[in-house]
Amino acid sequence: MKIQKLDVNARVARLNTGLEKNLNTAVRRVDGLLARAHLGGRKALYDDEAYEFVGGARDSLRRKHYDKSLRLLWKAEQHAPWLSFQDANKHERSLLDMAERSLTDEEKAARQRLSLPEFRALLNREYSEREKRAIVSVLSAIGHGEAYAWIVSAELLGEVKSTGARAALTMQVVEEAKHFVVLRELLQAFDVPIPRQSAWEYMLLEGVLKAKGLEKFFGMNVVVEGIALSLFGLMSHMPGLEVLRLFHLDESRHTGLPSNYFKEFPLSRWQKLNPASQLRRLNLILPALGLIPYLEEDLAELGIDAFEFGGSVLRKVSHLAERNGFHFGLPRSVLLAELNLLFNGYCKLTRRRHTYRDFMASDTTRGEHERAVEREIFFDDPAAVVSQRPRSPMPPAAVRA
Repeated sequence: MKIQKLDVNARVARLNTGLEKNLNTAVRRVDGLLARAHLGGRKALYDDEAYEFVGGARDSLRRKHYDKSLRLLWKAEQHAPWLSFQDANKHERSLLDMAERSLTDEEKAARQRLSLPEFRALLNREYSEREKRAIVSVLSAIGHGEAYAWIVSAELLGEVKSTGARAALTMQVVEEAKHFVVLRELLQAFDVPIPRQSAWEYMLLEGVLKAKGLEKFFGMNVVVEGIALSLFGLMSHMPGLEVLRLFHLDESRHTGLPSNYFKEFPLSRWQKLNPASQLRRLNLILPALGLIPYLEEDLAELGIDAFEFGGSVLRKVSHLAERNGFHFGLPRSVLLAELNLLFNGYCKLTRRRHTYRDFMASDTTRGEHERAVEREIFFDDPAAVVSQRPRSPMPPAAVRA
């Protein structure tokens, strides 16, 4: 794949890397001391350095139960058509329609899958070693997030009301499990080291896990899933990563779950406007701001401007937050304007010949299908009209030194 790389300020990249390492050591050391004193510390039983949960992979259990359960998953629409369920997909409905007719060999044939060695050969053919490391670095950021999404969505089961809400959230738990194990194996196929969580990811995800009650919806389904939706939409067009289109579709449903739930069980005015909750929400998203410059070098290797991506994510996340009643204590337009000034200030200091840009109006979702999905999600966001315009090349003034 021909990638038009972006230049980066090497000195700033080294400073960001050093800052993250020192912060990571400090954060984990403090959490370790708190845990030994039984005063808190890290909550997730997750080993991000091994990219596994505590206790190891235990893939034999996954094959015997998770894989088998998915293969044997039956659909009520097929087996009990007299009920109200409509849970069969288009392909399954077609098979039902053809049940009394004989099928041709072509109709019976399943889509062929690449073997693992062939897939690795494809990756080696399409990407350089540095490009593979960049892809794995960027995607592992959300790969670790899927582990936390799995934990948080399971905890949320105890917070929601109604059978329907529990059924919906149960499916999210299943999908988060699927995302974690599939993405983990996909990244392992690149044959490059999978990095641990950065300090920024660690603080963000631990903050989400420790959030109270329905505030977990904000941390997980708005912030983390909003980031995931944007990342999958950014990279699903790349060779070997086409499966991310399915992840993107799942995330689109996950980001819509709080809105649908609050239509049935609205947040109270106090839950929306409580000053302490508004401050906690702002504090929760702060680590995500640190993640943007931290990933700048790897994203540039893939021809992606980290601050265009960050602006696109923050616009979408703030829109989802506002729509669900998760307010920040200041208008969304003001928040985005201040963040845009912050981004431009950073770029002014670190990029040669930088001129002011509206990063918050950018949209880094690439595939047409993914853009269509996001138009349905953000249909009531005026900024989405601007962001869905065809993406123009980066002006020379924004090229980094």
